[in-house]
Amino acid sequence: MNIREMIESLGFKIAAGEAELNRKISIVYICDLLSFAMSKAPKDSAWITVMNNVNVIAVASLADVSCVIMAEGVTPDAQALAKAKSLDLPLLLSDLPAFQIGQSIAAKMSG
Repeated sequence: MNIREMIESLGFKIAAGEAELNRKISIVYICDLLSFAMSKAPKDSAWITVMNNVNVIAVASLADVSCVIMAEGVTPDAQALAKAKSLDLPLLLSDLPAFQIGQSIAAKMSG
């Protein structure tokens, strides 16, 4: 599944990175500890977090994730949004809890 297909089927809001929506998603990764995400987030994953600062975008770029999904109605702070836009990193927003988002993506990927 690619990011665009995930957005269309699950209804995420796009905050940044619209040019990269054809990028594939290989796995879902849920984590709010940046040091863990930096070392453990798989390349091409959809990273789900409630963290909303510029460090999330930096870690996402280093880990080469496909996209960042901010869960539970969290929105990026101004620096994070600006950095995501400058890197063209897909940054998506959802009101759903992280676990529910992960389940929904995994179901779409397997079905």
